[in-house]
Amino acid sequence: MIEVKKGIYFSSNFNDMNLELIYRFIKNSYWGTSRTFEEQKTASENTINFGLFHNENQIAYSRVMTDKVFFAYLLDVFVVEDYQGKGYSKLLIDQILSYPELKNIDKWMLATKDAHSLYTKFGFTEVKSPEKLMEKLSPRAKLIYE
Repeated sequence: MIEVKKGIYFSSNFNDMNLELIYRFIKNSYWGTSRTFEEQKTASENTINFGLFHNENQIAYSRVMTDKVFFAYLLDVFVVEDYQGKGYSKLLIDQILSYPELKNIDKWMLATKDAHSLYTKFGFTEVKSPEKLMEKLSPRAKLIYE
């Protein structure tokens, strides 16, 4: 862990992540209601995980799917309720985008229902050519994304 702000630490070490906290938060979000603990654990194990910590407690989380060269997808960004509104989401995203293995990625993507203003601060825009994108949704995912 590295201190990124007085008393706030950043980590990309999977072993630092509080999987129970992560699961509980995401299970109560609009995007993660159908996830099981095992599914979330498997998803986390197969991506790069990032967290912010205060007094050894996790206060923020996100993960990234990536090939570490051309493409990265930012997922599951959240800050626990008691720490929201204090700039920690910005701090977390800044740390992720400047993370050594990710800082030269050609294309970043994410999906959000309600946090566009946060991500535009980091250069995210609407997809330039949405007609080029395609998706395939499982029946369960259709309930979330449609």
